[in-house]
Amino acid sequence: MNYDVIIVGAGPGGIFSAYELANAGRGLRIAVLELGRALDKRCCPIDGKKVKSCIRCQTCSIMSGFGGAGAFSDGKYNITNQFGGTLYEHIGKTEAIELMQYVDSINLTHGGAGTRLYSTANSDIKRMCLQNGLHLLDAQVRHLGTDINYVVLENLYEELRRKVDFYFETAVESIVRTDGGYELCAGEKRFSCKSCIISVGRSGSKWMESVCGSLGIPTMSNRVDIGVRVELPAEIFAPLTDELYESKIVYRTQKFEDMVRTFCMNPHGVVVNENTNGIVTVNGHSYEDRSRHTENTNFALLVSKHFSVPFKDSNGYGESIARLSNMLGGGVIVQRFGDLVRGRRSTEQRIRESFVTPTLAATPGDLSLVIPKRILDGIIEMIYALDKIAPGTANDDTLLYGVEVKFYNMEVEINDRLETRCPGLYVIGDCSGVTHSLSHASASGVYAARQILKKSGE
Repeated sequence: MNYDVIIVGAGPGGIFSAYELANAGRGLRIAVLELGRALDKRCCPIDGKKVKSCIRCQTCSIMSGFGGAGAFSDGKYNITNQFGGTLYEHIGKTEAIELMQYVDSINLTHGGAGTRLYSTANSDIKRMCLQNGLHLLDAQVRHLGTDINYVVLENLYEELRRKVDFYFETAVESIVRTDGGYELCAGEKRFSCKSCIISVGRSGSKWMESVCGSLGIPTMSNRVDIGVRVELPAEIFAPLTDELYESKIVYRTQKFEDMVRTFCMNPHGVVVNENTNGIVTVNGHSYEDRSRHTENTNFALLVSKHFSVPFKDSNGYGESIARLSNMLGGGVIVQRFGDLVRGRRSTEQRIRESFVTPTLAATPGDLSLVIPKRILDGIIEMIYALDKIAPGTANDDTLLYGVEVKFYNMEVEINDRLETRCPGLYVIGDCSGVTHSLSHASASGVYAARQILKKSGE
């Protein structure tokens, strides 16, 4: 149980830290401790037949396990500094992009070859957005698809398991500083290491907060994103998704001047449940395999909220809204856009008669009873704005699922090496509050590993 480096969390950041360390040729003893299961053991019980909705497993196989919350995502790696995190503020814009490109090259050699790299550098679409008060952010987007993303993770694990010790279903309870580094307690197990990398993702935010408190590491409150997932016929957004695949569009509302943005666009995809700390929210996936395509496209519309004084628990605010949705709908609520703007709840009959067939079994209801008015007004205004560049977005039968909440860890104080004020303790990925995407989290993992290698070589 004595290692040179221990990595807590086997999400993208942890995987790429392990990859960089294991392939450095230094003979380091490396361990990865993961709350969830190995990739081939991760299985959500929802089958659409016997189990139709979330049963609140103690450890959610969608959120935890090898690959992290990104394992069953649609595998979008956005190579950009314009969104996905602020890693560049710590390591520089050029190095951040180069690391994301390096991660992309590793994905390609581990099963991702042949997937398409999209680019938003399209003046016609960008001009059309600007003409209608919308702003298209620049990025290159590698879309692996949920299926190819899984293959890439399988291949990475197959390579790493011969070089790294993996401990699955291992819940780290505490991290304590010692004279020689750190001791990690997980039940009756004790692990020790010289350097420790924490990469527990967004779902580990509460645990991360307790670790920072016990080690005296300063933190700052972060934002929470609240909104809905939109589902509509794929043809409506085809002019954008065929060219760009993932279009990150930002809109400033006229009523409150709030910023609303699109997020996680899934052409021909499916809407899915997520379980974060016992709260059921909504997300979306899509596949590279055309045989698994649906007739619908889905994407999120999110509004960011940040609290500081006197209330500073942004995640707590998001959780309360999600819990209200769970209380009213038993999980995720779905509503037709036409019903929402008319001030009436959707019913099973109205959903059944809709021209859009939902890809997720959700409870018909009224989102206006759940989502705060200011946020919902912004979402409605954004839908009408999108209707100008993608006519049909504001159709009555467009489906809205709620709530979608993106929880961000409080921002942990780290230096330009991604190291805390505790020497040898690094915090990377989404649990740092610095990254918010697969590409940024993976890049931060590579960077932290290189800092450890540099220090060990001095």
